[in-house]
Amino acid sequence: MCKWKLVWKSAMFHLRQEMRNPRFLLSFVLAFVLCLMLSDKAVFFAESYGTSMQVFETFILAFGDGKSIMISTLLLIFLFADLPVNNQLTPYYLTRITKNIWIWGQLLYVFFVTVFYVLFLLLVTCVISGNISFPGNMWSETMALLGYSGAGQKIALPASLKTLEATSPYPCAAMIFLLIACYALINATLLLAFRLGKRPVLGSVSVFLFNLFGLFLNPEIFMKLFHFPGTVEYKAQVITGWISPLNHATYYMHNFGYDYLPRIETSLLFFCVMIGVNILIIKREMKHFEFLFVQKSE
Repeated sequence: MCKWKLVWKSAMFHLRQEMRNPRFLLSFVLAFVLCLMLSDKAVFFAESYGTSMQVFETFILAFGDGKSIMISTLLLIFLFADLPVNNQLTPYYLTRITKNIWIWGQLLYVFFVTVFYVLFLLLVTCVISGNISFPGNMWSETMALLGYSGAGQKIALPASLKTLEATSPYPCAAMIFLLIACYALINATLLLAFRLGKRPVLGSVSVFLFNLFGLFLNPEIFMKLFHFPGTVEYKAQVITGWISPLNHATYYMHNFGYDYLPRIETSLLFFCVMIGVNILIIKREMKHFEFLFVQKSE
């Protein structure tokens, strides 16, 4: 129990230190701008037709697509660019705790910031459409128009009929929240694992390649890349849905009972396994990690 208390204190120490970093504030400012850009189409569509929106629908539409999830995750990785948190106070702090407690504090800090970041995205999108929203757990006229009329595809909003028919706004928003948070945690732990290695510069490169891999396995890009005919579109969607981590984080790319795509529970288990593997690598690399402190001349 005492060790976990020290882990908690270590995480809070890292958080207090990083909140003073201008990059921390800049990341959330950029996230706010991203929410404005991704929510603009949905809010404009609703205002144009004089319809209302369910309070979480803006979040669902803004982050129901793999590309928007990838961009939001890369902004979070920008916030984590200096992982592991290692500053002038670290050597004094390490005299009171072990390296094991220190790295668990880093992981707990990453978890807290990631959850808070995704919660920030959710709250901002809710506020943006607040004047035309209602809290009831039912799809709005706006969502019905986007989904059933095909208008969502024309203006590039992911209003999937499968989503409308298989679920309701509250559980849908909760699942999207979990999927984005898990995908972001995979990226953050992957970054930390490489940053603890012999070549820290590979951390950012690995995260970029990981997201690029998921982006290329978007069903549309996948078919164009390999020149597949339209007759195998569904097969391509199923294949990419299973092997792409980014598609695992995309809500409508899941099985709701009548196709061969992965279920949400399967994707969450897949994410937990990947995060667990990254943590094992972090623990292994931590044994060989050497602290380097540079004294600044006054």
